[in-house]
Amino acid sequence: MTAWLDGLPPHDDVDWRTDPAVLDAHRFDRSGWTPEVRPAVVASVRGVAGVQHVLRLAHRTATPVVARGAGTGLAGAATAADGGIVLDLTRLNRVVDVIEQDELAIVEPGVLTADLDREAQRHGLRYAPDPASVEISTIGGNIATNAGGLRCAKYGVTRDAVLGLDVVLADGRLIHTGRRAIKGVTGYDLTSLFVGSEGTLGVIVGATLRLRPIPAATATICAYLPDAASAFAAVRAVRAAGVVPAVAEFIDAATLERIDEHLGTSLRARGAAFLLMQTDGAAAEVEAERAARELRGYATDLEISNDPVEGARMTAVRRAALPALERVGRVLIEDISVPRSRLPAAVEAVRAAAAATGTSIHTFAHAADGNLHPIIVLAEGQEPFDPAVQEAADSIFRAALDLGGTVSGEHGVGVLKRRWMHAELGEDVDAIQRQIKSVFDPKGILNPGKAI
Repeated sequence: MTAWLDGLPPHDDVDWRTDPAVLDAHRFDRSGWTPEVRPAVVASVRGVAGVQHVLRLAHRTATPVVARGAGTGLAGAATAADGGIVLDLTRLNRVVDVIEQDELAIVEPGVLTADLDREAQRHGLRYAPDPASVEISTIGGNIATNAGGLRCAKYGVTRDAVLGLDVVLADGRLIHTGRRAIKGVTGYDLTSLFVGSEGTLGVIVGATLRLRPIPAATATICAYLPDAASAFAAVRAVRAAGVVPAVAEFIDAATLERIDEHLGTSLRARGAAFLLMQTDGAAAEVEAERAARELRGYATDLEISNDPVEGARMTAVRRAALPALERVGRVLIEDISVPRSRLPAAVEAVRAAAAATGTSIHTFAHAADGNLHPIIVLAEGQEPFDPAVQEAADSIFRAALDLGGTVSGEHGVGVLKRRWMHAELGEDVDAIQRQIKSVFDPKGILNPGKAI
């Protein structure tokens, strides 16, 4: 296992770690899937030169490398490769600079998403992408999966905030893509190619990110509705009234019950579906009142607040959804997107999959952009690849494609969705993607068996 490691001189920016507890801790991510295999070593790096050192070694010895941040990924993309290197990037955690006049930040990949947002706020700015895991996920992982989040309805996903990247390629070369300017079309858009590539094309070691001014005001609405169809009809009515919410989140009845158990609340008693909506900017209060007028035609209960503290309390309900389910049992987290008009049909397809397979499935969603998260809560002793679990997941993915959608809206393909990715893309596109992979990683050492 260590023949290629023992003969190497040490490097100031690399700690090679082989104790079993460390190896086991770096085998899996948050997806619910744990590989049987174990890496040979964890390389904890403190600088870009350390990343280059590790990749030169891996390239020379054809050793697999899995780049890893906080391990919060939800598709198995950061799970270990057998006998390979886990490249731990969490020590690359500096916000290098915030340039107020250009509204951008220069960061390392190990920076926590919430920490970047807090640093930006010190300069009157904010980082708009807002995944539910904002307090524990890293910027590098967000970029690798093109993470979405609660505010993506108005501000877009991670790709929309990435202006440029520093990337170490499989052979150890360091390249820079993109620019600090907002506009630019020189050459192919390699920056966008790396975003969402799940560590299969290169290792992101730095990013230039777009920031935005802190909104002048934010208003928050919680609406409780009798069913999912009413919730999605209400969102359509709000948009038809000319309001583009910054946040529009849906939670189903089963998930509300788990949140009540987790937080000690009684949300489920107020309705069988929950909508969290936010408007922001100078017209936030006016837009919130307009949205509330539409929502009252569907809701069994509704509350609205312009107070930031109260808004944070309301938002915490949505952020508690996944932790609440994880308390119940091991979870398998799915991530599909459909056209907004097909959201009710998608929720019904998830319900039918649960009924047909006897599995426990809870659903929450980014209601304004059609992205659903059906969460399969595994029974005691169940594994992600048990037949009933796989039948349920397959039914969900098939429904997403039948409804004109995709098998992944923001979590990525990882290991869990490769078969369905092929079904979605088709043979010709799949072949082109493999050709692109071979240009950047001719020996196939970067995150093998993932994404494509």
